[in-house]
Amino acid sequence: MTATFSADSAPSQPDMLAAIDMGSNSFHMVAARLVHGEIRTMEKMGEKVQLGDGLDSENYLTEEAQERGLACLRRFAQRLNGTPPEGVQIVGTNALRMARNAGQFIARAEEVLGYPVEIIAGREEARLIYLGVSHTLSDDAGRRLVIDIGGGSTELIIGERFEPQELESLHMGCVSFRNRYFADGRITRKQMDNAITHAELELLSIRRRFRSVGWQSSVGASGSIKAISNVLTTLKITDGTITWSAMEELRRRLVDMGSVEKLGELGLRPDRQNIFPAGFAILMGAFQSLNIQEMTFTDGALREGLLYGIAGRIQHEDVRERSISALQDQYHVEQRHGAAVEATAIAAWEQIAAPWGLDTVADEEVLRWACQLHEIGLAISHSQYHKHGAYLLRYSDMAGFTQQSQRELAVLVRGHRRKFSSSIFEGIDPGDLPRLRHLCILVRLAVLIQHSRNLELPPAFKLEPRENGLLMTFPESWFDERPLTLADLRNEQDYLAKQNFVLELAGG
Repeated sequence: MTATFSADSAPSQPDMLAAIDMGSNSFHMVAARLVHGEIRTMEKMGEKVQLGDGLDSENYLTEEAQERGLACLRRFAQRLNGTPPEGVQIVGTNALRMARNAGQFIARAEEVLGYPVEIIAGREEARLIYLGVSHTLSDDAGRRLVIDIGGGSTELIIGERFEPQELESLHMGCVSFRNRYFADGRITRKQMDNAITHAELELLSIRRRFRSVGWQSSVGASGSIKAISNVLTTLKITDGTITWSAMEELRRRLVDMGSVEKLGELGLRPDRQNIFPAGFAILMGAFQSLNIQEMTFTDGALREGLLYGIAGRIQHEDVRERSISALQDQYHVEQRHGAAVEATAIAAWEQIAAPWGLDTVADEEVLRWACQLHEIGLAISHSQYHKHGAYLLRYSDMAGFTQQSQRELAVLVRGHRRKFSSSIFEGIDPGDLPRLRHLCILVRLAVLIQHSRNLELPPAFKLEPRENGLLMTFPESWFDERPLTLADLRNEQDYLAKQNFVLELAGG
């Protein structure tokens, strides 16, 4: 659900930023200040929540798991208090991607936090991880491999400087591997070998591609790899650098210890001990599959990537705009026509945003993007192209977009023509329906006004809200030379009427 949090129509320039990463194993929060374009971390918080452990056999989050998560978020909420909405991003990852009742938990989380909560796709998670890692490393030339082992998924990225080149998210994590291979708390050679083999099998799908691209350095991020680095230091095997020979030695020692109960001897925190063998097995599988010789650890991760993403939007370096442009190019969208539709829709939105409650930056953005991409489906077929377009936008990898924002964009494209039926909004949270319904109507009207494709400036029409409807007044005699547009709008009156929305036409 998109919460209707207060936000002015004009974007502000917050100096306080905050990001929350609701992972499958732990929740993390980072608060920072934006000073002269630079991010200065003020505070970091993290708690082991084990949300992924709360998925039952049918992938529903149990009430107990939800309560653990909400209790953590209540503590985070106090630190968030007063941070401008434009400076906050809160995301869920693999456990919430899998949970069939994720919407229920998100609604409760939003009530606790007072800010929107969104779910990101695996490759978007990988992109943000790389963004966080790259900003914590020196700006050296040469490609780097980044690996982040989470509770429910493992992200692998190859990039150079601040630009990722290969992104992948694999469905394996330290919580799921622990439950499968080390649930009894024992660490046997057979259990370890089976877990490592499983990881190698998961990596098989990307092995050739990643090794052919290659890299000059390898970097690990997040808790599992940090723990491995720390253990190597404690045992004086290395100075914290993770090497092939060090991993082989640590593998032998773990099997010799034989039990997670003994891992406290390695300096591991109690909450890290039972997932350590699983995280180790995944990293060992990556070393063997990708032929990694050496890896260092960095503190940068998803939450830092979220901060840099927020800062980029504030500084008008929005990766989402690049994603929209890339889709336009990839699917040969007629951009001049899309721009004309966008200008018309925005002319309507500026008049009706306040009375319809659509006066947030997010409303304007999704409206603009839907207009720019409303014809993307023509690349597949003219027949039912609005449905093809919705599918592309729903399931494409779109850097910078959350799953929810892609779903909303797909809804507006799906509903921009033909029947205006309730099926367009299937799966949308009831609380979001009025907002998306009104945005969809604005796109529909803009498309009809620009139907002739003459690339005209929007006419000086006026909009006035009516109960369950809208009065649309056109300049005198405007329809005289545009009888087809009038016919389109008359048909639109019938389409909208079937959804109990009355479009009144005047003037023209």
